[in-house]
Amino acid sequence: MKTLLPYARFAGVFMLALLLSACARSPILLDSTYEALTPQVENRAVPFFAQSEYQCGPATLAMVLNYQGVEVGVDQLIPQVFLPGRDGSVQPEMLSTVRRHQQLAYPIRGTMDALLNHLANGDPVVVMQNLSLPIYPMWHYAVAIGFDLPDETLILRSGERERHTLSFSRFDATWARSGRWGFIVANPGTLPEGISARNALEAISAYEEAHGPKEALSSWQTLVNRYPTNPLAQFALGNALYADSRPKEAMTAFNAATQYNAHMGAAWLNLGILLLQQDKPDEAHNALMQAASIDGSWQARAQQLLGEY
Repeated sequence: MKTLLPYARFAGVFMLALLLSACARSPILLDSTYEALTPQVENRAVPFFAQSEYQCGPATLAMVLNYQGVEVGVDQLIPQVFLPGRDGSVQPEMLSTVRRHQQLAYPIRGTMDALLNHLANGDPVVVMQNLSLPIYPMWHYAVAIGFDLPDETLILRSGERERHTLSFSRFDATWARSGRWGFIVANPGTLPEGISARNALEAISAYEEAHGPKEALSSWQTLVNRYPTNPLAQFALGNALYADSRPKEAMTAFNAATQYNAHMGAAWLNLGILLLQQDKPDEAHNALMQAASIDGSWQARAQQLLGEY
């Protein structure tokens, strides 16, 4: 049997783009939301930074980053997120700036129910609004910090107002014009309650792209603990464990990915490569046969390895 090259290529990573597209939902609150939530919630620990003209993005990020213990001022953030040609900040720059400061940006589900539940759990949420008409947008970022359920009002750090209140209906009308876009900032290795597996995959994948698999390892472990039967989470964990020189644990994760999705050719390929490295040719052959039988970019590599061993 030939010796496996030490730098054998793993399958190309996540291919998540097609799986992570968001969709708008009804803003009507569920009865269960009214029944489950505390009537009044307000996170007064979120610091306030007043914005200057067109700088609601940097001011908003300063609030949530400082809340997470990242000491950074608005002036430091302006060149990172402010686009003078657009008189403001756009979503990719907002999210990449969060990651630049060693934090994760978790997208939330675009519903009022999800937003209120996050606030009830103590997580401030960055939200994007259009304060004008759809045909003449006036984009604005704010930080939702609480609500009054009986009065149906939301509490925000917004613009020059440390405590700005809006009715649910008025807020949702302005929020809906952004596709109800919002996110939570969190430390690596943590996963706020209520974040879906798909949104967590999106956030951690982006963080890994910026900082590498080793830095993302604790976040993948947390995701798998929350969603152990998610095959993409297991697959991503396997890649991070392998990068951290923990091949046996990586093999366990890849095996779990194939158990939860038998058609995940990339996981079969990576499992086969590790089994070859562990000098288990028969098991490796079975895994590579599975990878070679599934259409995808991993197929050619699996067939090549089968021809060599």
